Amino acid sequence: MKIHYILPHPDDESFGPAPVIAKQRREGHEVHLLTLTNGGATMMRRKYGYSVAQMGEVRFQEMQDVARVLDLNSLTVLDFPDSGLKEADPRELESAIQSEIERIQPHVLVTYPVHGVSGFHDHLVSHAVVKRVFLELRDKMPSLQRLAFHTLTEDVAGASPHFRLSHSTSAEIDCIVEVDSADVELGRKALDCYVTFQETIENSGIRNLLGMPVPFEFFQESFDPPVDDLFADLGA
Repeated sequence: MKIHYILPHPDDESFGPAPVIAKQRREGHEVHLLTLTNGGATMMRRKYGYSVAQMGEVRFQEMQDVARVLDLNSLTVLDFPDSGLKEADPRELESAIQSEIERIQPHVLVTYPVHGVSGFHDHLVSHAVVKRVFLELRDKMPSLQRLAFHTLTEDVAGASPHFRLSHSTSAEIDCIVEVDSADVELGRKALDCYVTFQETIENSGIRNLLGMPVPFEFFQESFDPPVDDLFADLGA
């Protein structure tokens, strides 16, 4: 089956679902990643003396390495303004996202939940526009069957020593994916690709959390107990 991750920034995939992506590729699924910005506005650019444009190019190249590590079937990086999605015309965002979904023809979409995990406005906008496009397309595109939100449990959200994170309640979580050691190792290698972001990665403590089960919410679906696969109960 095909799954399409749609996220705002480089590294969003590696800070969360990278081990799940590795597992899905190992199991033979197609995995596609769409990133709405090139991440050039990160404050880490000041450490290296880069302009926004220069940092964006560096992070774009780092994402190419991530695509190879995770064996992505495709990677598309758009050029919407990093840290500026709240000022972008949502119609333009939705049009670009819809074009990519129509090209990929996925069975499942994945983006951030309504709280955005970090609460950063780019994450919140991504949730809204992807959900809007999903609703627009699901009756027109037979293959498109599920919208999932990568999230955190309360325990994991509270484990980061430097970041205040949001989580979903146990009642909201519909899927919990277990990953094995090989998947975790690829997730850590994906993080290593972001050479310019290593200080933030280390401060986050994410490396120590990658082996934990990965939770997801499903939009307008409810599973109790949670299923263990993002493709559970879907038709081919």
